[in-house]
Amino acid sequence: MVSLAVLIFWVGVAVVLYTYVGYGVVIYIFSKLRGKRQPLPVQADESLPAVTLIIAAYNEELFIDEKLTNTLALDYPKAKLNVWVVTDGSTDRTTEIARNYSGITVHHENQRKGKIHAVNRVMKMVATPIVIFCDANTNLNTDAIKNLVRHYQDPTIGGVAGEKRILSKTEDNASGAGEGIYWKYESFLKKKDAEVHSIVGAAGELFSVRTALYESPEENIIIEDFYISLKIAANGHRFGYEPDAYAIETASASVDEEWKRKVRICAGAFQAMGKLSYLLNPFRYGMLSFQYISHRVLRWTLAPLFLPLILASNIVLAVQGYSIYQMILLMQIAFYALAFAGYLLRDKNIKIKGFFVPYYFMVMNLSVYAGLRRFLKGNQSVVWEKSKRAVA
Repeated sequence: MVSLAVLIFWVGVAVVLYTYVGYGVVIYIFSKLRGKRQPLPVQADESLPAVTLIIAAYNEELFIDEKLTNTLALDYPKAKLNVWVVTDGSTDRTTEIARNYSGITVHHENQRKGKIHAVNRVMKMVATPIVIFCDANTNLNTDAIKNLVRHYQDPTIGGVAGEKRILSKTEDNASGAGEGIYWKYESFLKKKDAEVHSIVGAAGELFSVRTALYESPEENIIIEDFYISLKIAANGHRFGYEPDAYAIETASASVDEEWKRKVRICAGAFQAMGKLSYLLNPFRYGMLSFQYISHRVLRWTLAPLFLPLILASNIVLAVQGYSIYQMILLMQIAFYALAFAGYLLRDKNIKIKGFFVPYYFMVMNLSVYAGLRRFLKGNQSVVWEKSKRAVA
């Protein structure tokens, strides 16, 4: 009994530490051993490729004005930038507002069939070599498109993801504090992934692909950004990362809204892992498999599974009188106490953001269980109700 508890405890600790800390160290070392990739210059205006920027907007009347004003101010030759707003199913003033802008093409269908249906529909009309996707509730930095497309001078690149940045404020609640810290670390991992080989999943806030490589996903795909980018990588093309092309959005309006978003992502993750199961073969996909398993699969499978097992085995060993395990148990209790305190204070304007890290960590891992349950029940719709974001 004791030896089994020891085995479970230390294997679990190793898996969790590797998933959340160790992989970051390993991929950083790999990036140093490989050396920096030669940076590609931003092209002169006359050499820039034509691009289509697709903004999928469902009932975004609160954000669409600001979004389109920001888009039209981007530093890119107007003759080479096609801006499309896809408003399928919108019942508010999003379509009306977008049609008031010159230089914007609006695609609208009354029927709401989900984001990926809308994107697949308009992708058939794209005539430019590069297509860029971004969300309606984000703003891009002025040079975002130029910084994205410079990577396409490398023929091995099949797509490029931008960086997601959370506009956090001092008075943010637990969601804003935790989400901001999470995305800073996630951006670090993506940067190192790209330096070594390829990122393993783009964020839908801002990413681009070669139009010729786009394969229309099935319309029941839940996290299409993740799936599209990994399919391109699986087909032998590197998916790059550009931190100087970034999309800024506010944090989730509350932890409840962030929970809703996380559960949807986790349900989609289990779906995607099933469809991309062939990527688990390192003999065929090499470094891509290593990155995918380490960065994504462990975070959605073994790490959440081992957390309760680590606690249970720690209790068994502490009861046996082993002082080292008693000390570790006290540390675990303190961590979970902080997480519970974060839960109680989740919507308070606490200025010490680090206080909410344990709570956000638990939200992330508990959402995996909720997402798995939703996936198994098959009741995660592709026409989900989007999470509310805080007002800037």
